[in-house]
Amino acid sequence: MDDSGDSGRPQPGAGGTAPGTDPDNGKPKRPVEPGGGLLMGRPFGVPVYVAPSWFVVAALITWVFGGQLDRVLPELGGARYLVALFFAIAFYASVLVHELAHTVAALRYKLPVRRIQLQFFGGVSEIEKETETPGREFVLAFVGPLLSLVLGGVFYGAMQLVEPGTVPGVLLAGLMISNLIVAAFNLLPGLPLDGGRMLRAVVWKITGKPMSGTVAAAWVGRGLAVTVLVGLPLLTHTGTLGGTPQDIGGVETVMDALLAAILAGIIWTGAGNSLRMARLREHLPDLRARTLTRRAVPVESATPLSEALRRANEVGARALVVVDGQGHPKGVVREAAIVGVPEHRRPWVAVSGLAQDLTDGMRIPAELTGEALLDRLKATPATEYLVVEETGEIYGVLSTADVERAFVKAMARPGA
Repeated sequence: MDDSGDSGRPQPGAGGTAPGTDPDNGKPKRPVEPGGGLLMGRPFGVPVYVAPSWFVVAALITWVFGGQLDRVLPELGGARYLVALFFAIAFYASVLVHELAHTVAALRYKLPVRRIQLQFFGGVSEIEKETETPGREFVLAFVGPLLSLVLGGVFYGAMQLVEPGTVPGVLLAGLMISNLIVAAFNLLPGLPLDGGRMLRAVVWKITGKPMSGTVAAAWVGRGLAVTVLVGLPLLTHTGTLGGTPQDIGGVETVMDALLAAILAGIIWTGAGNSLRMARLREHLPDLRARTLTRRAVPVESATPLSEALRRANEVGARALVVVDGQGHPKGVVREAAIVGVPEHRRPWVAVSGLAQDLTDGMRIPAELTGEALLDRLKATPATEYLVVEETGEIYGVLSTADVERAFVKAMARPGA
């Protein structure tokens, strides 16, 4: 099962600290590599991880396929499990190709891909931004199932070159069928499947509203989840998917129901997450640097903290900017550092000792909004940022604590 799509927007850190920032000193920590299992490589510069759950599925596939091989090729004996393990690895290699198709398309559209993860029921390509048009959304979703169909055709062609009933013949037949199943399953028109993203693109194109497309595809996805929960055990029990009803015993029925419940849960949860992420993006324009900025007072580096706070209180300011003799900003006084200085010591502490030196990334244009604003905060982790006008004039100080509060407030609105 594939679930290519957004991994979520970057958000300010809890408690007023930006991601990757040390809450004690406001300085950036060393970036943490996105994990999620065993790192297998970096095709196209994108890390590929194998989640621990994959090993459980690989073992299950090996056991099930090994049992099938015992009926088809009984002469293999215990070696059938080695063949079955090879099949499990080859199958997930096909899933990786499916995910790489999404990744290449995303990179072609200049959309960053955080990672690819192979996990319990397939793979996930974590694309960090939304496509700009419904056409690109459709292509980005469709290339995965298309590659799976192509792989199915390749394996079918290879089957014609080998003897039926041999190990290569059985392996190629299994890989052909599994890739066709992956393609067909992912083309089902409900989120979080690729077909759901294609449906979203179609509704987006018709209505002109990406949110309408997401809502439609998410609810179809929830309908699919219910259908899988009820329909899969029913189809298996009636023999529609192979075998005869009398061949199905109690253990098989329980396993079928469990598999259906897991698949339905994944689809239902993925559809809900897609809907929440869309609503999150809908509220991103509410985040505006200008409206969230605190008024600031410029003070020279040798100014005592008590005097700087007095000046700020006089004009109703809530932030301090350290400037040089010509009035050029040099640093932003950290709010956490101010709180940490006892009141009786403030006349003896210069603001320079509480300030974080400004870097280019800590200068935020006052007109920055939404996703661009969050991306800027993520690129340069800090607790406070200097907000400037186009002319370079100081507008004020932006605190990540204020950004987070505004974000939570927007998401808490009715209907969010």
